[in-house]
Amino acid sequence: MLSKVARNAFVGWESHGSGIIKPSFKTKKEGILMHIIQCYAPTNDINDDIKDQFYERLQSIIEKYPRNDLTILTRDLNAKVGIYNTGYEDIMGRHGLVRGTKMERFANLRAFNKLVIGGTIFPHKRIHKTTWISPDHTTENQIDHICINKKFRRTMENVRTRRGADIASDHHLVVTKLKRKLKKDWTTGQTSLQRFNTASLRDTDRLNDFKIALNNKFQALQDLLKEEETTMEDNWKDIKEALTSTCQEVLGLKKHHHKEWISIETLDKIKERKNKKTAINNSQTRAEKVQHQLNTLKQTNKQRRALEPTRRNTWKT
Repeated sequence: MLSKVARNAFVGWESHGSGIIKPSFKTKKEGILMHIIQCYAPTNDINDDIKDQFYERLQSIIEKYPRNDLTILTRDLNAKVGIYNTGYEDIMGRHGLVRGTKMERFANLRAFNKLVIGGTIFPHKRIHKTTWISPDHTTENQIDHICINKKFRRTMENVRTRRGADIASDHHLVVTKLKRKLKKDWTTGQTSLQRFNTASLRDTDRLNDFKIALNNKFQALQDLLKEEETTMEDNWKDIKEALTSTCQEVLGLKKHHHKEWISIETLDKIKERKNKKTAINNSQTRAEKVQHQLNTLKQTNKQRRALEPTRRNTWKT
């Protein structure tokens, strides 16, 4: 999902096989693109050959783009980073969590491409660094990262997790704030497409009003043509202006109404589950936290069962 500004700046996206996707956007700085490489890296228990192939594929993607472009590597990289940055001082801070024993591939990738780990630069509480919780709710790690190429390090103002965001996942949402802005219109001279409310012409009175207004505009054009010599291009521009201005005045623009497919009952269940996750985040003791996590799991299952019939009925219609 993209905001309006991001949609206007969107250049395109590429899929690079299993676990890697890359959208690109134009920035305010002329000629500089922002590439966001989202990936899901193999876990430590996966065969070494598969991990090597993944990082080789990732390297080939990164080196495709100009060094002047802003490159962000993000999502689940399955690599723990910590407070010890010896040998990596230029691309890593000292504000991570526990360092893993098998992060050499990730470390080498960062070092070779000068990618700075945003989550290690900014000091935060532990709860705002943790990005993943184990299925048994006993282990917490920092394995989701947002990395940015060193040239644009100063554009990054903050990186932290937002525990309140809830999509029934064992990962927390990781967000960053950048100074760099996207370009609103990535195609020079592009104008937004206007769609008029032509459905209103089904109303007899509105149809008559439209005919009268358009007839008056065309009559004025005919009188003008008798008085002045004009080219075919001028005539077309005048006709187009008469049509669009009449549609604007009489019909108005078409309004987009999103079809509501989630019932009020389901929305209430989603809200209830969100409240339960808030209770988890605010737990004072381990026992209290475990109890709230069990309640949340039950609520998640209820939510999925409630949402499935609504979703099926929507696709049928």
